[in-house]
Amino acid sequence: MDQTLTRSQLVRWRTAIFTIFFVVGLGFASWASRLPAVKQALDTDDFGIGILLLVMGAASIVGLSLANLIVARWGARRGMVATISCFSAGLILVGLAVQVAQSFELAAAALVLVGLGMSATDVMMNVEAAAVEQSFGRTLMPLFHAFFSFGTVAGAGAGIAMAAWQVGVQWHLGLAGILALVAGIVALGFVPQRDEVLDGDAPTPTRRERFAELAAVWKTPRTYAIGVIMLGMAFAEGSANDWLTIAMVDGHGETEAFGAVALTVFSVAMTVFRVIGGPLVDRFGRVWTLRILAVTAGVGLVVFILAPSLPIALVGVALWGAGASLGFPLGMSAAADDPKRAAASVSAAATIGYLAFLCGPPVLGWISHQIGILPTLWIIVALIAMSGFASGAAKPLATSTVGGGHRTPVSGDRTGDRDEVPARD
Repeated sequence: MDQTLTRSQLVRWRTAIFTIFFVVGLGFASWASRLPAVKQALDTDDFGIGILLLVMGAASIVGLSLANLIVARWGARRGMVATISCFSAGLILVGLAVQVAQSFELAAAALVLVGLGMSATDVMMNVEAAAVEQSFGRTLMPLFHAFFSFGTVAGAGAGIAMAAWQVGVQWHLGLAGILALVAGIVALGFVPQRDEVLDGDAPTPTRRERFAELAAVWKTPRTYAIGVIMLGMAFAEGSANDWLTIAMVDGHGETEAFGAVALTVFSVAMTVFRVIGGPLVDRFGRVWTLRILAVTAGVGLVVFILAPSLPIALVGVALWGAGASLGFPLGMSAAADDPKRAAASVSAAATIGYLAFLCGPPVLGWISHQIGILPTLWIIVALIAMSGFASGAAKPLATSTVGGGHRTPVSGDRTGDRDEVPARD
């Protein structure tokens, strides 16, 4: 049965997806912030921790591929109930495996659940976020990703506090898992059912046809071009997260404290531009915003590499962070322009982008071992340029209501002028 969504229902839908982005970020950062305690409890070394991270990363790639199949089988809303439950259960089990069982093998198995649940949820929450911004008629995807960043900050802050208070990993990750589960399930109660993501009781033949459509996106050149945008910017973001502090110390001869300062500057610049990015896209359009920010990121990274002093290096870091901020969210938004193929397209594009996060750090590490960290960063400059040249692929489809640019903010936007939007009960 068809129904309409009022403005208040749309706002609750938006808030629900904000919440899911936040708790996924919080859960991930809660795990990452306790890696030193995990290393000690499991009596392992850096190689062992690397194996755990590799297991989780590989499971994440599998989860991206499974997400569109989950949507085709159960719909996005019911699918997210399952994937958030998987993610939360994985966090709880990791804590028990590390602190109670003290078993490396059990911890690795639990991280498979974390990786599968997190990445599959990532696809579906981006599909829902794209639908929300289409309903509001303005770009919101960068703000959704800012909420993920807020969640990581909250999770890292909680990790610092838990470590300082000597709270066991099992209690910390257990609480994070329970919070993610409860908040996620409650939030999903405000997500409407929609035919585009098969939340309704569609007949079996339609679902079979849907599986064929999901495979078809890999034959679309636009999918790969969007993946290139996300690949370049994922390298730009991931290289900073993994190598910026080392580049400050080994490349520029600064202290570890200044390395941490540089990473903070990068993170703040990225988060700020994700908060303000939506209006920029609505004014200049998705394509020109990506091109301008690719230039910004490239120039910032060049300034950082060649910087003769610390202040100039930090200016370069700020430009680097601002420029890298919107590539991934706007790639997600572009992939979801067609609501009927959103889950498959987001899954495919995200797979390409996530490969950069998974494979980038070890590849850059190997190269930097050969030629040094600062010369290695020139590779990222080239990848950023590649992303900028591919930005034309993010041009909105004819059916899209966002990303075209030249939208002047007024007191009554689409949701103010039209209080109801079709949905599916």
